[in-house]
Amino acid sequence: MARTGRSHGSAGASDEFARGDRSSPRPRPDPDATDDPMTTDPSAPTERCFVLLPGAGGASWYWHRVAPALEAAGHDVLAIELPGADEDAGLAEYADRTVATIGNREGVVLVAQSMGAFVAPLVAARVPVDAVVLVNPMIPRPGERPTDWWGATGSEPARRAAAVARGDDPEFDLERDFLHDIDPQIATALMDHDGPESDAAFLARCAFTAWPDVPIRVAAAADDRFFPLEFQRQVARERLGVDVDALPGGHLNALSQPEAVAQYLLRP
Repeated sequence: MARTGRSHGSAGASDEFARGDRSSPRPRPDPDATDDPMTTDPSAPTERCFVLLPGAGGASWYWHRVAPALEAAGHDVLAIELPGADEDAGLAEYADRTVATIGNREGVVLVAQSMGAFVAPLVAARVPVDAVVLVNPMIPRPGERPTDWWGATGSEPARRAAAVARGDDPEFDLERDFLHDIDPQIATALMDHDGPESDAAFLARCAFTAWPDVPIRVAAAADDRFFPLEFQRQVARERLGVDVDALPGGHLNALSQPEAVAQYLLRP
């Protein structure tokens, strides 16, 4: 989802999900109802609203293999469709769309994949969030532009060094470095739904002053060949002061390891 100029999705999503229509809030339990399981069972999980931000390209479809597990656990899911191809839409417009979709929902857990991490702090500055989860993220500093992030973090030298250590050609290869752990049918559908990311977002400054004072977790895929695990560890420590949680899969592990990603998101 951080591949420059492209987006990522996956197979099997319905047209309804791709339009981002799975955003209607569920009726909340009646706190006065004696037969309400949420009040009679103290161990029942609190309903949350997972707001899922995609990476470059803006396709909400990327999350379609993770969303059902979150919904099955009794939570709302808002998979945000961002206007990645719109040359007039930058990070501020991405945040506007996300904030409008969230509305007055409560219990928000803001989840951002890859370049979506540049949108997360802008949203968190405008709506109350309970937690932030960044997945294989491009973690921004205040005022940073996505186009500058690569050089500032040293992502490309890290990727090339990891490739050489594996015995691979250091030149980027889409199949080997991005799609290597994805089922071939899903990878084919991914390419069918891929779309461009405009320069407007890459050139926009991430206009925030600080990350929100809420729990922030960073999940890094152990076999991410685009943002290698040790590179992600370094960036998370330097920019957020946190250690990453290693998950299975590659950069697009919401497609290749949806169960693992969903279970991680469902952790308290």
